[in-house]
Amino acid sequence: MIPVCVPTLGEEERQNVADCVERSWISARGEYVTEFEDQFSGYCNREYGISTTSGTTALHLALEAIGVGEGDEVIIPTLTNVACAFAVRYCGADPVLVDSDPETWCMDPEKLEAAISDRTAAIMPVHLYGHPVDMDPILELAAEHDLRVIEDAAEAHGAEYRGQRAGGIGDVGCFSFYANKLITTGEGGMVVTDDEAVAERAEHLKDLAYSQSERYIHDAVGFNYRMTNLQAAVGVAQVNKLDRFVEMRRANADAYNQRLAAIEGIRTPPEETWAKSNYWMYAISVEDSFPVDREELITELSAQGIETRRFFAPMHEQPVFNREKRFEGEHHPVAERASQRGLYLPSTSHLSMAEIDDVCAAIEAIARP
Repeated sequence: MIPVCVPTLGEEERQNVADCVERSWISARGEYVTEFEDQFSGYCNREYGISTTSGTTALHLALEAIGVGEGDEVIIPTLTNVACAFAVRYCGADPVLVDSDPETWCMDPEKLEAAISDRTAAIMPVHLYGHPVDMDPILELAAEHDLRVIEDAAEAHGAEYRGQRAGGIGDVGCFSFYANKLITTGEGGMVVTDDEAVAERAEHLKDLAYSQSERYIHDAVGFNYRMTNLQAAVGVAQVNKLDRFVEMRRANADAYNQRLAAIEGIRTPPEETWAKSNYWMYAISVEDSFPVDREELITELSAQGIETRRFFAPMHEQPVFNREKRFEGEHHPVAERASQRGLYLPSTSHLSMAEIDDVCAAIEAIARP
C-alpha cells in the first residue's frame, strides 16, 4: 500500500527523544519546548511562539487570547477542517461561513465583506492544502472594519504569500504538527504572533491560568494545552529540515504534474503567481470529462494499493451543525463542488519517484482503458 502521508523521521529525532528520556525531562517542562518555540516562531518571522497540544487547541487559544467570546462572530471558510468551526464554538462565538475561491479552493476574498456584521470580531482565513489564501484584500477589509486576522496555517508550514511565510502575515498564525504535516511532533500545535499582549495571554491561558504570584491560585478559566518536552524534542529536529521537506513536496508535485496535467478530466493543484505552495497534500479534482467519478477512482486506486483521501466536507453540510440548524438554507456552490470532486493522492515528503510513477500509471490506465 502506498499511504497518503507518513512522517519523515530520522536519527536526529531519535537522539533528541532519547536525551529527554535519559534526563527524565519528558513532561511540559524542558529546554526543547523553549527551543522549538523560538526556532519555529523565528522561521515564521514572528517574535513569539506558544506551543500547544494540537492545531485545534492553537486556534482556540488564539481566539481566546484576542478576546473572542460569547456573542461574537468569526468568519471562516466553509471548506476547511471542522477544527476551525469547533474552536470558534469553544469560545461561545458563532462561525460565519464564506464560499471558496474557484481557483485556489481557499476563502474567497470577494465574498468576505458581505459576511461582516456588527458582531464580527475576527477573520480566520485557512491556507488550504498548503496553498496560501490571497491575504491582501482580507487584511485591507480587516483594517477597515477593525477586525483581527487569525491565519489557520495548520497545513501551510513553509508556504509563502508574496514572499511572506504563511502564519506570519495576520495578527496571529496557528499551526498543527500532526503526523501528516510538513513537520511533526506526533500531535501538537503552535500560536505565533508579534503582539506581546496576545502572546502573554496565550501563554497564561494554556497553562491553567496559574497566578504569577502563587502557584495554585488561578485568575481565569485556563486550559491544559501544554506540549511535552518529548514532542518538542522531535520538533526541534524537524524544524531544521523544514525547507528541505518543502522542496521535496514541491518536487513530488512537479513529477505528478508532468504526468497528470495532460489527462483530460483531472484538475491538478493550483499555484497562483503570488503563491508558493508547500503541497501539503497533492490535491486533485475529478471533473465530468474523466471516465469515472471520484468515488470510482478512489475504489480503483485502493484496489491497486494506493491510498487516497476525499476533500473536507463543508461546514454547512456537517451533521453536528445541521442539528443546531446553524447554517440552515446556506448554499456555497464552489465549496460544494470541490468537496464532491476533490481528493488527494499520496503526498509523503520522501515519496519515491517509483511510487509516483505507480500512482500516475494507475490513473492513466483508468483514463484510457
